[in-house]
Amino acid sequence: MDKHRSRWRSFQRQISTKSDRKLKARREAKNIWFGLGMFGMVGWSVAIPSLLGIALGVWIDTHVQSKYSWTLMLLVIGVALGCLNAWYWISKESQSD
Repeated sequence: MDKHRSRWRSFQRQISTKSDRKLKARREAKNIWFGLGMFGMVGWSVAIPSLLGIALGVWIDTHVQSKYSWTLMLLVIGVALGCLNAWYWISKESQSD
């Protein structure tokens, strides 16, 4: 019986938390422009490090003789850094909710 009550209390807490979050979202009323801005920020935060990695890789490949492609390596590193950057901004925005 105690297990049933604790599950019920946990369920009530979950519902309360979700309803509070929903009410807060309605009060703040973020519009479509906020969402589009977030998409743009995430896109640019991945695109810019990727393009910088490609540019640096092309420059290294033209000036240094190597059996490895610096362009590909730096592209992967740029995409990884961009994804980490996007994850940081999304998690920061989610924490403010």
